[in-house]
Amino acid sequence: MKQIFKIFCIFFMFAAVFALSACQNEGPAEKAGKTVDETTVKVGDKMENAGDAVVKGAENVGDYMDDTAITAKIKADILQDPLLNVFEIDVVTTDRVVKLGGTVDSKLSIDRATEIARSVKDVNSVQNNMLIKE
Repeated sequence: MKQIFKIFCIFFMFAAVFALSACQNEGPAEKAGKTVDETTVKVGDKMENAGDAVVKGAENVGDYMDDTAITAKIKADILQDPLLNVFEIDVVTTDRVVKLGGTVDSKLSIDRATEIARSVKDVNSVQNNMLIKE
């Protein structure tokens, strides 16, 4: 009986060693899992890069919206001013720099349009290219 027990123990040890060595070999499922993990990491990296690009694009859109809002505010203020004619004055804003153009009736109109543009929040500077009608 001792002999059978020894043989059984040796057989069990060989079976355990064989089973453990088989676990170390990658089968199709392990390879697929590893591929999925690697792909997930790559996709995550690409998503992070795409997220950075979206944030940067949103910042640029935000700047554009700021410029558009500045232009709209200046035009609205010019429209409300009885001295000025909004159809005579061109307003363009780029990077918070306002450019005024057009032809108006007097130096007073030029000064008033410049004053309005400078008074709007977030305007960095005003370039006045307006002319007086002759």
